[in-house]
Amino acid sequence: MADIVIILFLFLEERIVGGFNLDIIFRHDHDLVLAGIGFFKRNQLRYRRHFGFILIGRGSALGRARQRHGLRNGPAFRTDDGRFVEIEKTRAAVLAMVLITEFGFGHGTYLWKERLCGPVSDAKPGCQMEVELRRRFDDRIPSAMLRAWREGLESRDELVYSRLFVWEASMEALAPALVARAGGPLRGRVQLPGDKSISHRALILGLLCLGETTIEGLLEGDDVLRTAAACAALGATVERYGEGRWRVQGCGIGTLIAPREILDFGNSGTGMRLMMGVAGGHAITACFDGDASLRQRPMQRILEPLCLMGAEVLSQSSGGRCPVLIKGTSEPVPISFSPPVASAQIKSAVLLAGLNSPGRTTVSEASATRDHTEKMLKHFGASIKIEPFETHGQKISLEGRPQLRPAHVIVPSDPSSAAFPLVAATIVPGSDVIIEGMMMNPLRTGLLTTLLDMGANIEVLDRRDEGGEEVADLRVRAAELKGVDVPAARAPSMIDEYPILAVAAAFASGETRMRGLAELRVKESDRLGAVADGLREGGVATQIADDDLIVEGRAGDVAGGGMAATHLDHRIAMSFLCLGLASRRPMAIDDSRMIATSFPKFRTLMEQLGARFQ
Repeated sequence: MADIVIILFLFLEERIVGGFNLDIIFRHDHDLVLAGIGFFKRNQLRYRRHFGFILIGRGSALGRARQRHGLRNGPAFRTDDGRFVEIEKTRAAVLAMVLITEFGFGHGTYLWKERLCGPVSDAKPGCQMEVELRRRFDDRIPSAMLRAWREGLESRDELVYSRLFVWEASMEALAPALVARAGGPLRGRVQLPGDKSISHRALILGLLCLGETTIEGLLEGDDVLRTAAACAALGATVERYGEGRWRVQGCGIGTLIAPREILDFGNSGTGMRLMMGVAGGHAITACFDGDASLRQRPMQRILEPLCLMGAEVLSQSSGGRCPVLIKGTSEPVPISFSPPVASAQIKSAVLLAGLNSPGRTTVSEASATRDHTEKMLKHFGASIKIEPFETHGQKISLEGRPQLRPAHVIVPSDPSSAAFPLVAATIVPGSDVIIEGMMMNPLRTGLLTTLLDMGANIEVLDRRDEGGEEVADLRVRAAELKGVDVPAARAPSMIDEYPILAVAAAFASGETRMRGLAELRVKESDRLGAVADGLREGGVATQIADDDLIVEGRAGDVAGGGMAATHLDHRIAMSFLCLGLASRRPMAIDDSRMIATSFPKFRTLMEQLGARFQ
């Protein structure tokens, strides 16, 4: 009889209970094949999330699989909205994959369609998994499973199994790893997607107007679409009438309706935090939730000022993390608030809550952060005053209960998205790229300033005003970079661009030190640690000293050849793909799916310039 692998899978999640009982798996041509899957689910049940995972088989088959496929340690299964599980102790290897179905998963490339949960037409090979070699039965396996196991194996056969426990897990479709490799210079013109920050705010201000707001150039990534859905749940009519063209029929300040369902923001911290400010300043109760990555990000810094204004937090996860249930107030107290950290999201949440306040709300920030909320409020008719505060900060005063008027918004190109072709064209020899319509807001151009300090060849062309923001075209040509010291005071103007700046630093001559990056630890991932780990995978020496990132530049000679763990972070993913375009050996990322949250056409646009992905 063929080698057998048996899996006992238990799935317990909020609102879903699923039991998977896989009774036999056949080996075919050295690949392991899944058959006989069953599951059940129930709604409205709350359990601690947990599953156990067991693999059993003959060491000889797994050893042959390893020899044939050249597999090595790597992520095995996706869990909880895209996280990966890794088996720690490893020897023999098998090929693992996940089907593109809600609950589907399997092994190998040969599948019995009639025996699987869901269609397999979209099945894709996903990742690699290794298991530990042992020589005894696991007594914890149920007796029914043991009988099937023993019937298929002779006593002299060597057994291989591994048990892995993962918390907060749910199976999801697996996005394949993506590999970038050098393939010649990048050339051409590129028009980038709309700015994510402005897209969020345009939708939210459209919700708070009474009448129709039209938006051109809206970023149609998953993050922004979640905000659009939240606006609809709070009473707006949100309609798409063309690519990047949207209408929002708002219901006005003070008239929002309580959402009937959880507001699920996926991976969008910006959308969630801004909308918490909106809900906190209205007499509604709303539950905010997101994916596994967003559930790890701190929300207490938003909730504290909202509570000062009269909102109540009815429930929350530990550390002020979501899911969070907020009861807003119809009479937000006007406050004067100083954010504990430089954060445009905290500032914006307070100002949005203050829109329904019967007085003046003031936010004083020691370091000026991106000012899109202030500009957007002015554009919609709010009475807002901005004045200098201390050395590098500003003081923003907002008069509550303005009569916001509907407006037309043109969303300029996102400088955070422009950062990827900008750096790629700088580090790939012979490149010559024009980036059209990049926003030149001085509170968003920290990366541009730093690259120029490093010796980048960037020419600014055709400065102009679009939608209340200064924009320009950039001509970027390949250049030899030198290491620099990036001051902490520059962080607010480029907080999202440090991962790709670190890639540029890897190709520079000498050391680059990026100071004051504590905020990177609480982004979509621990970006500070993820960047350092990814650079090491690419053969670049790096270290973290307190909150500083230090990169030892390789003077254009970066080895590559590794796989960067993305941790569900879109900017980590795109940054290390750019590294692979100029390194000696290809560079891989373990998951490309989350790129769509901010830059859905990243791969298409980069390939138009000559990038090579596979």
